[in-house]
Amino acid sequence: MQFRKRWIIALIAIVLVVAVYLVFNLVRGISYYNRGIAYYAKGQYDQAISEFTKTIEINPKHAKAYYNRGLAYAKKGLYDQAISDYDKALEISPGDTKAYLSRGAIYCDVKGEYDRAILDFTKAIEIKPRYAKAYYNRGVAYKAKGRYDEAISDYNKALAINPGHASAYLNLGAIYCDIKGQYDQAILFFTKAIEKNPRSAFAYHNRGVAYKAKGQYDEAISDYSKAVEIDPVYANAYRNRGNLYYKKYMYDQAISDYSKALEIDPGDTAAYNNRGMAYYREGEYDKAWEDVHKAQGLGHKVRPGFLKNLREASGREK
Repeated sequence: MQFRKRWIIALIAIVLVVAVYLVFNLVRGISYYNRGIAYYAKGQYDQAISEFTKTIEINPKHAKAYYNRGLAYAKKGLYDQAISDYDKALEISPGDTKAYLSRGAIYCDVKGEYDRAILDFTKAIEIKPRYAKAYYNRGVAYKAKGRYDEAISDYNKALAINPGHASAYLNLGAIYCDIKGQYDQAILFFTKAIEKNPRSAFAYHNRGVAYKAKGQYDEAISDYSKAVEIDPVYANAYRNRGNLYYKKYMYDQAISDYSKALEIDPGDTAAYNNRGMAYYREGEYDKAWEDVHKAQGLGHKVRPGFLKNLREASGREK
């Protein structure tokens, strides 16, 4: 009887020790995980990865730790490791829509594997039918594959769920402007994007492109000007505004804009070429030749007609 009593006491002690150990590890795992979240929020991704790894060592079935470690790997550009962690998170928790979205984003934006991205975004939508981000991202993948009508459909679905999604309006505008040539419709979408995000230099620039395509140069110049006001290093906006100043015979302003574009992007061959043409119009032939040579040196094909006119006006062959 005494032996049995001792055995029961020993068994209880063992159970208590195991329970304490498990609780200790659980608390420790939670502590590591929370520290990982805090490090991630501060942009300290190496430390975050270390803490999430410790969490996983304690609890190999911690899906959120895998997912968040994947996010940290992605921030460091370690995309294969990120995908591996998203895979593991989904193996443990197949309904994790964020893991599908994040893995799909890497397939779409980094690897260019659009079909795999579409599968992931579609899976996220199946699990969460009102997932605006998944519809938007799938639209991006469809657009990249040239499946524009499907992209339009997904952007519209994203907007039906989240009417404040400025990027969806922006991408719709881009398709209607660049692909379908429906400039009025594009302008409506870019305007909507600006309403949702008044600090979007890209939206102003793109609306300027649509206005330019319609021959509304003053409206386009106004939008390009707003774009560079918001983003003073927006080289394309300077060059495109310069092109319109050139069309309006405002060569000094055109030269100024081309120069600003080249200050930001010294490899902009079109800006060299176009500034050379503006210098030619101003009678500054040596400067025109200098820009022609720079454009040609960077691989730009200068129009033979312009070279002929410049030779005749300057009395130089090159």
